[in-house]
Amino acid sequence: LFDGIYPFYPQQRKAASFDISIIIVIVVFLTLGCSFLLIIPGIRGRARLYWTFRVLLSLFMGVGIVVVQFTGDWETGWVQANTSYKSFSRAVVNVDVGLHIGLEGLNITLRGNPVNQVNETINYNEHFSWSFGSNYDRSYSEGLEKGLPSPILYVAEKFTSQSPCAVHRQYRISGHYASATLWVAFCTWIISNILFSMPALVYGGYMLLVTGAFMTFSLLSFSTVRNSPMCLIQIGTATLHVAYGGSFWLTLVIGLLCFVAGITVVALHHLNLDLLKTFFDLREDKAEEYQEMAEVHVNSYFVNKAL
Repeated sequence: LFDGIYPFYPQQRKAASFDISIIIVIVVFLTLGCSFLLIIPGIRGRARLYWTFRVLLSLFMGVGIVVVQFTGDWETGWVQANTSYKSFSRAVVNVDVGLHIGLEGLNITLRGNPVNQVNETINYNEHFSWSFGSNYDRSYSEGLEKGLPSPILYVAEKFTSQSPCAVHRQYRISGHYASATLWVAFCTWIISNILFSMPALVYGGYMLLVTGAFMTFSLLSFSTVRNSPMCLIQIGTATLHVAYGGSFWLTLVIGLLCFVAGITVVALHHLNLDLLKTFFDLREDKAEEYQEMAEVHVNSYFVNKAL
């Protein structure tokens, strides 16, 4: 209790595009990267640079594939407007309203200009989930019961299942399939690394191409939400428009990297296998074998006798 009354927000607020899952993923991949940096001094010659480039590039692909699963900025939009603050109140405030759409739900940000207006601190981040196992409409109803500011409730209402906009199902299904194809891409990324370490270089290149293909499928799945006409989100006299956010473009970049890396490995396998083996630190082993064979002493007596 606070001065004999319940606090306005009993639960912890969720950040607009960052949560604890992202921190866990980043820590795991940073641990792998730091572990590799510890063994770099044990790699001799130019192969040290090749190993560093391959491992860091592969870790960047892996962390990107996993992180975008939990981010909330596949689509984003901001608008500044003068609008009513709460229902049954004539108070008008100047605010920035942000909409951040992810694969599992959306965040609505409300920030005052300035933050302190009408004797309150206007700085909200509210999360509404539509992932399987969650009930978006119930989250919206709880927001009504808590008395959230009108701009937040207005934007959230556009994505309810009963809204005339009819985008709830489209976003929910598209996000679900985009997430599923990204997890498949993560599995193929792991397989590609296993094949490169065996080494089966050309098949590792093929699996990189498969990884890029599944990441492309995830982008196509999420982009199908544009097939449904989006209702205008009118806040005051301004209109809130959304566009593809950082997670969408990061997924596109990593998918292109997978295609470029896979095509390069397959092309070198057929055009210049020696250069490919040098890059994967395989020629040095052969050179050492040849060097050891050159140091073998042959007994000429037994050779002449055999002839």
